[in-house]
Formats: sequence, C-alpha cells, structure tokens
Amino acid sequence: MALAFDEFGRPFIIIKEQEQKTRLRGLDAQKANISAGKAVARILRTSLGPKGMDKMLQSPDGDVTITNDGATILEQMDVDNQIAKLMVELSRSQDYEIGDGTTGVVVMAGALLEHAERLLERGIHPIRVAEGYEMASRIAVENLQRIAHKFEFSLTNVESLVQTCMTTLSSKIVNRCKRSLAEIAVKAVMAVADLERKDVNLDLIKVEGKVGGKLEDTELIYGILVDKDMSHPQMPKQIEDAKIAILTCPFEPPKPKTKHKVDIDTVEKFQNLRQQEQKYFDDMVQQCKDVGATLVICQWGFDDEANHLLLHRNLPAVRWVGGVELELIAIATGGRIVPRFQELTPEKLGKAGLVREKSFGTTKDRMIYIEHCANSRAVTIFIRGGNKMMIEETKRSIHDALCVARNLIRNNSIVYGGGAAEISCSLAVEAAADRYPGVEQYAIRAFADALDAIPMALAENSGLQPIETLFAVKSQQTNENNPCCGIDCNDVGTNDMREQNVFETLIGKQQQILLATQVVKMILKIDDVISPSDY
Repeated sequence: MALAFDEFGRPFIIIKEQEQKTRLRGLDAQKANISAGKAVARILRTSLGPKGMDKMLQSPDGDVTITNDGATILEQMDVDNQIAKLMVELSRSQDYEIGDGTTGVVVMAGALLEHAERLLERGIHPIRVAEGYEMASRIAVENLQRIAHKFEFSLTNVESLVQTCMTTLSSKIVNRCKRSLAEIAVKAVMAVADLERKDVNLDLIKVEGKVGGKLEDTELIYGILVDKDMSHPQMPKQIEDAKIAILTCPFEPPKPKTKHKVDIDTVEKFQNLRQQEQKYFDDMVQQCKDVGATLVICQWGFDDEANHLLLHRNLPAVRWVGGVELELIAIATGGRIVPRFQELTPEKLGKAGLVREKSFGTTKDRMIYIEHCANSRAVTIFIRGGNKMMIEETKRSIHDALCVARNLIRNNSIVYGGGAAEISCSLAVEAAADRYPGVEQYAIRAFADALDAIPMALAENSGLQPIETLFAVKSQQTNENNPCCGIDCNDVGTNDMREQNVFETLIGKQQQILLATQVVKMILKIDDVISPSDY
C-alpha cells in the first residue's frame, strides 16, 4: 500500500498489484481444486496394499527416504497447492488418530473427488453433492458397525492382536518377518497397557535402531536401552541387582553465578585450591556411595578427575544421558530423578536386576541394557537392519503396528481387509440410494462407486485384472451374503479374508470414511479462489 496526496492535499491510499491477483470462480475453481486433490491421490494409489510400491523421496539437503507409509510420503513431499495441502493434513490426522490407513484415506478422498467432478459437469449443485456424500458416509459407517466382529483377547491369548498387526505389516517392506515383528509389537503394547482403563501410553515404548545385523535380530527388551557406554573403559561391564542413582546435577565443583577472579600467587594457594576441588569430588562420590548406589546415571558430563575417583571407589557411571531417556529409566526402575547431591536418599534409587554393556560387531559401538527392572512398564524395541533407510522404514512400520494394537485394546472390533469392508459398504450404500428421492441419490450412488476405488487399486497393484476381479468379488459377496470376501492380493487361492487372516480395526476404517468425506465436502464448498500474484 502507498499513501498519496491529490492537488488539494487530501490523502488517498493506492493499493498495489490489485490487478495482478489471479482469481478462479465457480465451476473452474472447483475443477482446479478437484484436479489438485486427484493428483495427490494418484501418487499414493500405487502404494496401497501388500503389493504396493515404495516411494523414494529426496529432501533439499540430500537425505533420502524410502517409504510406503502414506503420511510420511506426503509429509516429505513439498506441496505448494493449498488443496493438496489439505490432503496432506488429511493423511496426518489419520496418522495421529489411528496410526494406520494413511494411504487408503487419501486414495478414498481422491476417488470421491473424481466422482464429484462428473456430477458437477452434469449440472448438479456442489452443495447437493456434499449432502449426498454426508448421507452415504453415515450409511457406510453404520454398515461397518453391523459387519464388525468382536475379538476376545487376554494377557495370555493375544493371537488375534498378532493377526491384525500382521495385516498392517504385510504392506510394508518388512513383510518377510511380519510374524516376529507383529509379536514384538503386541508384547510391547501388552507390557505397557492398562487393560482396566483400556488405555496404552505409547511414550513408554521406546524404539531404538542400530545399523548392522539383520532384520531377524530385532528384539524386545523389557527395560531400557541407552546408546552410551560406561564413562571409563575399566569399569565393570555387568552389574547385577543394580541400585541406580539418576542425577541431573554435574559432577563438578559449583560455579558462582557472578563474575569472579582468583589470584594465586603461591604454590600453597594452588595446592589449597586443588585440595578443595578434590574434596568436592570426594564428597559427591561419597554421598552416592553412602546411599548404597551401585551405578550412577548422569545427565551431564564430568571431567577426568571425577571419572578417575569414581573408578577408584568402584562406582560405575554413565554420562551424557538425554532427558527423555532419564525419564524412561526412572519409570522403568522405579527411581526418582535427583537434582542435587544433598537430596540423594536410598528411597530415590532405582532398582534393576541386570545392567550390562554390550558391544556390536567389530566396531566400538556399545550400548547399555537396563533389564529386569522393578517396574517393567517401560520397554524398548531394538531394531537391527542392513542400512539406515531400512531401519527408519522399520521404525515407521513398527509404529503402525503399535498403533493398531493400541486401537484394538481400546475397541476390540475388527472388519475384514483386502477391500472386503469397502465392497460391503459399497453394496449397502447402493441399495440405500433408492430410498432417497431427489438429486442426492446421484451423489449417494457416486459415493458407492468411489468406495470401489480401494479394492480396484489393490487388484491393480497386485497385477490382477482390476475390473474383472472387483466384479467377481462383488458378485460373490452378493450371492453368498458374505462380507468377508475381498481381493486375493497374495494369490492364496481364496477370496475369503477370514481364511487369509486379513483383519483391520473397525475404528480405523470408520475414521477413514468420515475423514475423507469431511475433506471432500470442504473442497466442494469452495467456489472462489483468490491467490496473490507470483513474483
């Protein structure tokens, strides 16, 4: 903006570059928005299902990510268009809420937009299309509730949880060891789950990775893993029945807050100062010994003198341990984090049955295992793999499996995967469309067709004839009235997903349909796009 004056001295404001703003109105705006949404969905479509392809993304600073996870792909893609950003948000909210199904939700929204475009071209008002979609999504969610099965599980019988986690992992790069990884994920969730409140705090499950070894070496540790080693190479490598002092204060003499200067003009004064310092260290180590600690874990470092003293007094120590790890160690061992040496008491010490240092391969990589803890409510999943990308992708896959297990503990209803639930919903929505008079029924039928996009993409990615396969399964569901028939992606020879043990969580599926419908309604309601000029 600029301020100018006319010949009489009256000020008036000039608004710059008004004519350079671009503006899209009406149907053009809707079509532009829909094509942006479809473009994003098209990218993810090939990543759907057990035979889905992976994407390789390079960040501006040269880091390479190889992944199959919808939310990660969209996060890493640098998207400029505002509507495409909505699709990224959609995938992210599915990831936050459910943790799984991030690819499917975007593919579904893309299909809904595609069918909406055809209706708009026929002259149907976008609001009517949005209302029709809303009705259809309600029918679909009710149908999911009807075809869902309850799964009973207990601390001893977790097979049903493992099967559902295996379905999640089958679409990832780690599917060759999906059984063992699913078991690890379920055991980890059961270790930290509060079954009475039906709640799981995933922060108590730490996922660590280390390059080397093979994927099969991945293990679950009932305790904490710290990527550090003992502060002195001669300290003992294994401590049984350890009593752990968890400190956030440094092993060094206190420094005054004000500026200070010490004048030393004689040897005696220097000796004095040195003895004073040594006394500080002595007192600190003695305080730790007096309360009965056999291992010190410190958030800060300590200099060589303190290290030497600790070794002499037979007090093993670990330094530079991060704050999050300290909290997990405190939770696992039942100890308290101590901010000052004066506050150390025997009650504040954590207890662990075994603390050991383990070295990996021929390198000098060492890690500390803290196991057999008093309160093993904190666990660690330790992933091994051939390279960094493999480990990162395995971490993402494990996160999905953990989320699925958590969702099943919260709500133990499942529906059948492989597109079976979508086909069943599609048939139910199609049948219900006849009950609605008016223009909305076109939108309801379009919703039913859009639901077929997921089984169609599954068939396409598995190298089957998409239309032929889809309609064979659809007719089988109708004739047998069996909502368990889905696409046979793995070529097992049966379309019954119950036999193939392909399950998905009910709340995940419902969330997918509701979120996709919400975003599509939002996009359809935009009829004017005003964007600033490109400089």
